[in-house]
Amino acid sequence: MNRSESYFNRESSWLNFNQRVLEQAFNAANPILERVKFLAITASNLDEFFMVRVGSLSIAAASGSNQTDIAGLTAQDQLKLIRKRILEQNQLQYGCLLDELLPGLAEHRIQRLEPGQLSSRQREYLASYFEEEIVSILSPIAVERPEDFPVLRGARMCVCVRLGNGSGGKLRPKTFAGESGSDASETGSRFVLIPFASNLPRIISLPRDAGYEFLLLEDLIGLFLDRLLPEQKVLEWTPLRIIRNADFELDEEAGDFLREMQQLITSRATSDCVRLELSEYASEEMRKFLQSSLAVEDDDIYLARGPLDLSALMSLVGLPQFPHLREAAWPPVPAPEFTSGENIFEVVSQRDVLLLHPYQNYDPVLELIQNAARDPGVLAIKQTLYRTSRDSKIVSALTDAAESGKHVTVVLELKARFDEQRNINWAKRLERAGVDVIYGVSGLKTHAKLCVVVRREKGGIKRYVHFGTGNYNEVTANLYSDVSFLTSDAQLAMDAVHVFNAITGLSVPQTLEKLSLAPINLRESLLDLIEIETANAEAGIPAEIVGKLNSLVDQRMIDALYKASQAGVKVRLNIRGICCLRPGVKGLSENIRVTSVVDRFLEHSRILQFRHGGDQKLFIGSADWMTRNLDRRIELLIPIEDPACRQRLSDALEAYFKDNVSASELRSDGTYRRVPVRKKGEFRSQAYLYEQAQTLYENVTNPRTTVFRAHRSND
Repeated sequence: MNRSESYFNRESSWLNFNQRVLEQAFNAANPILERVKFLAITASNLDEFFMVRVGSLSIAAASGSNQTDIAGLTAQDQLKLIRKRILEQNQLQYGCLLDELLPGLAEHRIQRLEPGQLSSRQREYLASYFEEEIVSILSPIAVERPEDFPVLRGARMCVCVRLGNGSGGKLRPKTFAGESGSDASETGSRFVLIPFASNLPRIISLPRDAGYEFLLLEDLIGLFLDRLLPEQKVLEWTPLRIIRNADFELDEEAGDFLREMQQLITSRATSDCVRLELSEYASEEMRKFLQSSLAVEDDDIYLARGPLDLSALMSLVGLPQFPHLREAAWPPVPAPEFTSGENIFEVVSQRDVLLLHPYQNYDPVLELIQNAARDPGVLAIKQTLYRTSRDSKIVSALTDAAESGKHVTVVLELKARFDEQRNINWAKRLERAGVDVIYGVSGLKTHAKLCVVVRREKGGIKRYVHFGTGNYNEVTANLYSDVSFLTSDAQLAMDAVHVFNAITGLSVPQTLEKLSLAPINLRESLLDLIEIETANAEAGIPAEIVGKLNSLVDQRMIDALYKASQAGVKVRLNIRGICCLRPGVKGLSENIRVTSVVDRFLEHSRILQFRHGGDQKLFIGSADWMTRNLDRRIELLIPIEDPACRQRLSDALEAYFKDNVSASELRSDGTYRRVPVRKKGEFRSQAYLYEQAQTLYENVTNPRTTVFRAHRSND
């Protein structure tokens, strides 16, 4: 069996995931604004895919590399595959928008207007708005030659205007000389770029007595081009957008690492263009001008039959006057363990606490750190930070703690892609407050989610720990499905301290009794657990592996699962996104089932369960099963040993395999099919987990009586 028959290509698998998100935009059972949200997400996903994955493959292809991926494809092969798939996906995106979503929105009085549809009142409003706010902000840039083309930031919208030489204007830059070598008099046209300002809205709200009507910024610019370019003869204009390569090598041995990171961020502004988006109505002359100016190949040009940058439609989703066009809100539920009013340290000192976000709120995690900053008994806080919110309450609490005299150490990962600048800013603020900031580890990304609070109590020093599967970001904690685990278990806490000391001291940690740490022993721990299930199955002992991950790419891990399947181990996996494992292949993986849940919250938690001969092992972690996570990142695998926490986590894991509303199953040919509704009816895992969180809270705050007293004749 060759590699293409044993494994799926990573990029194709990711595009399958984006396709499953897009299917939610087509799903008429979803409220119309929810469908718009899913369409916008697919567009945003593709932007990052081009920046990172296509960027990386483009570099490999340009170098002439013949290295192949897990499925045996070269970089050139993969770029061809990606181009074909994305062209197909783009057609579906615009079909969804133009044929279903825009007409559906119009039925609910939310309407995009073209310039020709504007009322006289709306035109007057726009003329005033353009004169007062737009003219003085936008700056048209004449381009005399392709080499003078301005540096456009990646993902930035722009309008390109083709002007005729017969206009009455006095400013006439030289025309672009096309491939034929023609001069200005021969081509008869010139070009001007109008980059969008980042502080201008893409969607312009229009005055209307009822409902909501809007115009796109590019249409507004096109409507009043004569005011930006007076006395010029406009032949055509088109919106355009470029995506630049964001995959860069970082010199981590540089003397000034912070400065090196700043230079990396700056270099993205001038990196190669890996995608040029244009309206399909742009003329051939316009296309050639832009293609030559940006030095892009034909395969890097993507023509759209609708508005560019569909991610901008996300701003429609929150329109306050249309709550009935969105799903009913699921406000996070308080955790019942923290309803008594006890100090968080008192609660966690008595029991382990497992939280399922965003069904349960993130307040206990914030409270742990905020209380630690205020509590006079707290001596030290040790914290990892990978991605944080824009106005991070956690960073503020850590700053307060340091300023109040507590010893605070933060491992702040500057290499968190696209969050580098924010993390640099946080690092400077924390350092000013007196926090010991470690900028990650050379050659590795610190992706583990870990906080340790050291507190002096009557009985001596006690340590409190938070482990998570998600980032310390109180905003995404309301959008991503993740697990938090709060404990004062002495051994787990000591292991956590050893991990921190190893990171900050750039050394190998002391022996870890309970935690597994990448890149030290996490891979080996997982392979050992799989091997135990394999050996048990071969010995006739019931064996099972159940896992929930975001991605499964690493070949060694996949091969270990194949071996387990061939031995008779039942393997059930819920993989949100990329899965290079090919399930259901006779003689290879017939005992492996792979499903994927795409619903209102982004699935982000990592949960693993091994039958282990009846002595069930249950874990949460920060790592997906990708080579980068297991070999090039600092990641943690945390055992869950408390019986109540184990039961709750196991029940949550099982819910994903019962889902027949939002789940799809991966077939051996690489396609996904919706899991059919069974006789027992619909089961939606995310709805179940939210209802469970509500029930747990209500059982504590509003317990129902369980003792009944009957009235008797002699009462």
